[in-house]
Amino acid sequence: MSLKDRRVLPFVLTSLVTATTLAAVAPTDDGGISPNLSEDLRRAQASFIEDEITGSNIVVVAKDGQEIYRSVENSGKQGDRDITEETLFPIWSMSKPITIVAMLTLHEKGLFKWDDPVSKYIPCFADLTVRDGDTVRPAKTTLRVIDLMTHRSGYSYYPTVPGVPATHDQPQQSQTRFADLQEFCELAADYPLQFDPGTSYTYGINQAILGRLVEVLSGRSFSAYLEEAIFEPLGMTETSFVLDDDRRARFHPLFINSGNLKGFTFLLDELNYDPDSKAHFGGEGLVSCPSDYARFCEMLVNGGEFRGTRIISEESLAEMVKIRSDDIFPHFMPGMDMGFSVFVLSDPAADGSAAPPGIFGWSGYHNTHFWIDRENGLYVVFMSRAREFNGTIPQTLRAAVYGEPPSN
Repeated sequence: MSLKDRRVLPFVLTSLVTATTLAAVAPTDDGGISPNLSEDLRRAQASFIEDEITGSNIVVVAKDGQEIYRSVENSGKQGDRDITEETLFPIWSMSKPITIVAMLTLHEKGLFKWDDPVSKYIPCFADLTVRDGDTVRPAKTTLRVIDLMTHRSGYSYYPTVPGVPATHDQPQQSQTRFADLQEFCELAADYPLQFDPGTSYTYGINQAILGRLVEVLSGRSFSAYLEEAIFEPLGMTETSFVLDDDRRARFHPLFINSGNLKGFTFLLDELNYDPDSKAHFGGEGLVSCPSDYARFCEMLVNGGEFRGTRIISEESLAEMVKIRSDDIFPHFMPGMDMGFSVFVLSDPAADGSAAPPGIFGWSGYHNTHFWIDRENGLYVVFMSRAREFNGTIPQTLRAAVYGEPPSN
């Protein structure tokens, strides 16, 4: 990119001024939680801004049904906006666990089995191919529903090489290219898999396909079923695939610190959140806010029940966190295995915290994060809007919440 090209981009360069808004409650020293939680979390939030990892950010921590910490750290930088109760964030891959819960509700209704072929419900997935070196061959195994739930389908994200544009035949999520999820699935079904379904793990477009499966199984649009089965019962009134004019005005600006680009912008949404779009991607498409996502977390930490309303059973939640692939991202998520599209912590020392084994959660591309700790009755939600993705954020937060692991 030339200097001339950089000048015309509408980024507002950051200043060195910071502003902080805090509203935190100091927790008690019990249940495996650090007595320095509030102090250490405030320090962590400030460091994300000072180190130019994020702009303004917010953390919510709840334990045993009560918020013990809620803090907004506003950057005060030119081009940023202070976070308020009205602020909306794109949660990207934190959409995935919501899609998984939707599938669990349908499974509880007996509408499918985990080993069912996907082609039973979406016929275009009947005759899949696999890229094998320089050739393409028929798949040796059938794509099953459980392969989509666990990122063991053979589908990756496209393009697979950073900085290389997607080719026309690659199933890259686009709300302008696809009229609906069926069109997306038809392109995906024509594209060769990286391996035979069920034989390995790679992170990919699986939950986008599951969104179409929800539509077929429920007889509703994907967005309508999420409203009916999850958002309305949980009171998640701000979580949606859509940004109308009012919601767009509350959308947090993106802080980008990537290559030669540094500053705040509203022009790199990547998804358009158009109210007329029917291409609602269950892997990355939702917009939400901390208070809404906290309700989803409260349901999970309570074993699938939210304030007297059961969303999923304890048995379904156990399926969600059952380990399906080991050590999924050893270089930037050490100690993490994979369940139904959530990490499950197996090695707290590798993670750099004293968190208990078995906590689970996930993150979003623009640096949103959450985890569930059922042992301590605790959940944590972090939201910002920043690129590039930084895997040290949740590790830093867990070290603040639980303290560092004991030395040998």
